[in-house]
Amino acid sequence: MTPVVDQMGRKVEVPNSPQRIISLVPSQTELLYDLGLGDRVVGITKFCIHPKNWRSEKTIVGGTKQYHLEKIEGLQPDLIIGNKEENDKAAIEELMLKYPVWMSDIATLEDALTMIRHIGHLVNKTSEAGLIANSIQNSFSGIPMPSRRKSTLYLIWKAPYMAAGKGTFINEMMDCAGFENCIQESRYPNLTLNEIKILNPESILLSSEPYPFKEQHLEELKELLPNAEIRLVDGELFSWYGSRLIKSADYFEIIRK
Repeated sequence: MTPVVDQMGRKVEVPNSPQRIISLVPSQTELLYDLGLGDRVVGITKFCIHPKNWRSEKTIVGGTKQYHLEKIEGLQPDLIIGNKEENDKAAIEELMLKYPVWMSDIATLEDALTMIRHIGHLVNKTSEAGLIANSIQNSFSGIPMPSRRKSTLYLIWKAPYMAAGKGTFINEMMDCAGFENCIQESRYPNLTLNEIKILNPESILLSSEPYPFKEQHLEELKELLPNAEIRLVDGELFSWYGSRLIKSADYFEIIRK
């Protein structure tokens, strides 16, 4: 066992080469796949949709908030990987009593790159993780910035409308993409239609997740703000902080045009 420190500053005793890994976060599950750990990941959540074949090949241990503890016990994991924001604190603390649990805490691109490298080190895939992190870093450094950033509202939920505010990874991705977030509150504030009208953003981005915004949802906002640019966007490329970030920079350039 080797003591390591996770992104919450916790010391965790992790085996030198963990062989029975459970991932409780979709974006980190995909990272484990891209690191070539198909034979060492034994459990994932029902929201871990990438890679698609793992949903039938791996044990589903629950969601990101609630877990089937008996399934986890049966898997006998020697490493569980979670995230401060996406996982339930009480449930994670219960798992920590029995298993090595390494937690990420991500609000910035640098946090994400650090997580990728740390997980690579944990699972003896240091060079592979370094290549992924470097590729992401290089792609983001090449994004051309607009001469003027448009005031932008990023919505993640409807009924009530909920926006991504300061201190979130989505806010960081908006900044990297060249958008000016019109929300000054932290986290994910609820908004009424009147509050959205007062904000008067030049651009509104409707995320594909967690609420699955579709074309029909644009009409209400178009009536409210007829001069705003309103578009559907791939939420995974704004909120997933694992290896999927390799695809984000090119996507941001496309949607900003």
